[in-house]
Amino acid sequence: MKRRAFCTAGLAALAASSVPYRRLWSAPAAGIQAVGLDGQPLSLKAADVDELRLGLRGELLTGADSGYDSARRVWNAAFDRKPALIARCAGSADVMRAVSFAAAHGLLTAVRGGGHSLSGQSGCDGGLVIDLSGMRSVRVDPRAKLARVEAGALLGQLDREAQAFGLATTAGTATDTGVAGLTLGGGVGRIGRKFGLSCDNLTAADIVTADGKFVTASHDENPDLMWALRGGGGNFGVVTGFEYRLHAVGPMLFGGSLSYPLAQAREVLRGFAEFIAGAPDELYVDVDLSAAGSSPGSVEFDVCYCGSPAEAQRVVAPLRKLGKPVEDHLAPASYVKLQGATDPPGPNHMGFYIKGGLVEHIKPALIDTIVDYLEASPGAGRAVVWQHQGGAISRIDPHATAYWNRKALYNVMAFAMWPMPGDGAQPGAQWVRGAWSRIESFTDGYYVNLHEQEEHTRRIQAAYGDNYPRLTALKKRYDPANLFRLNANIKPA
Repeated sequence: MKRRAFCTAGLAALAASSVPYRRLWSAPAAGIQAVGLDGQPLSLKAADVDELRLGLRGELLTGADSGYDSARRVWNAAFDRKPALIARCAGSADVMRAVSFAAAHGLLTAVRGGGHSLSGQSGCDGGLVIDLSGMRSVRVDPRAKLARVEAGALLGQLDREAQAFGLATTAGTATDTGVAGLTLGGGVGRIGRKFGLSCDNLTAADIVTADGKFVTASHDENPDLMWALRGGGGNFGVVTGFEYRLHAVGPMLFGGSLSYPLAQAREVLRGFAEFIAGAPDELYVDVDLSAAGSSPGSVEFDVCYCGSPAEAQRVVAPLRKLGKPVEDHLAPASYVKLQGATDPPGPNHMGFYIKGGLVEHIKPALIDTIVDYLEASPGAGRAVVWQHQGGAISRIDPHATAYWNRKALYNVMAFAMWPMPGDGAQPGAQWVRGAWSRIESFTDGYYVNLHEQEEHTRRIQAAYGDNYPRLTALKKRYDPANLFRLNANIKPA
């Protein structure tokens, strides 16, 4: 009798709790209407959905579940995707089950790491989102100078763990970016000119391929797949874990922002172009040109110097002599502080639209074109940004990894942002397209982490250059049905 009472009480408590076991007593689900890989409607049987749910250690959410709306939200608030299913994976086994389910049903599939996708393709309408955002473990081995990072981790989490040991790897320029998407597309960051791209520092990866199998890729194991993952985007499977090479960095560096009025832009940028062409690898300088309608525009330099602190003032001194600065915030600063300098204070509620391309040289005509457009078409939340590359990035053979465009000095981007909800999408996109129509002729190739959802095949091919045929052959081997297509998509050969 006591045992029966104990079991009854235990079951009642378990059924009332919020732990995943409550799924065992839920009513049978109705069939789910979804979208297939071909874009056509399909119906998922309730029994199949229930089987997937029960096979996961994490959660499976539908539109009827609490938490669905927050789980489907992506960083770029311009996108409001409504997937049929969200598999919130707790580990690689969950990913294997979710991928196998998607492949068996021919289901449109999106993969979410940190969820920072500017193109909105970490979500989808009517398909399955394989959500890794709960997988955020970061483990640093300070002796081996390696970091083992799960695919849902954000850059700030990696930076903080590594900096506890005075170590870092190239990890973007905004701490709320996910490690997965950044690395798979290349990965530019404040110390990249010294240590290479994020993908150049990738030493191994765990990946679930389109057949639902778990494999490890490294220099010694599945080396062709490893080559493709280093810049080839999310085309080849769902990477669940990354291993990075770390370097001695910080914790104190030198950097911050330095601003000039837009009225001085032509003079300042001509002097800057001459200076930056011969800058040391340790110096990283992004450029932000903006012209809000209600205030004077500005030219802002985002600076990070990762070399000797004793040399910092001397190295950056020419930046201060380009004109008459209106703000000078260059000073010793921790690497973690510099990495978080542009982060929003909380969840992002802005919509974004962006176009960009790579340039090897900053030509006077490019400077004039950009400044002319900003002066003629000012607007709040609109800017042209140059992201610094070159240095060590340019000295790696373009055939050594899938990332091809090694000779670029800058990635020039026009972008617009607007509060959401709001009606800024159309005017913002029009402004960006207007800027891009003037800038594009100066560019050669582009960075796939800034791709648009409807990117033309020509642009994809330009991003990969002579590496493209090899990538299409590997895509055919690892994903012949193109299950992983919501990305800068490489179609199977």
